[in-house]
Amino acid sequence: MRNRETYEYAIIRLVPKVERQEFINIGVVLFSKKKKYLGIRYQIDESKLKLFSSEIDKENLNKYLKAWELVCQGSPEGGPIAKLDLAFRFRWLVAKRSTIIQSSATHSGLCEDPEQVLQDLFESFVL
Repeated sequence: MRNRETYEYAIIRLVPKVERQEFINIGVVLFSKKKKYLGIRYQIDESKLKLFSSEIDKENLNKYLKAWELVCQGSPEGGPIAKLDLAFRFRWLVAKRSTIIQSSATHSGLCEDPEQVLQDLFESFVL
């Protein structure tokens, strides 16, 4: 327990019709400054998506989420945001948006293994 450090996370939401304010949890993004970690997990449940809207272009949605993943990884393909430090990238990902991909408020905790916490949160809130 000596190696526990703080982390922050937000739930990634798909808001098919922004004006209706209904959403589906599709992922989690987690950041730990001391552990030098920024990770994301996401999955789109197509059966749930069809219940909300048949108008969403799934290919574009997957590209958008892949861009978020590239930003988390700091990949050059993630654009200029991906070149910034972890904290800035996390803040950019969880910033308020009025698009169909949004995040919840951020929450915090303590962990030894942020990768495991990310997986646990993903299983709890998305699967």
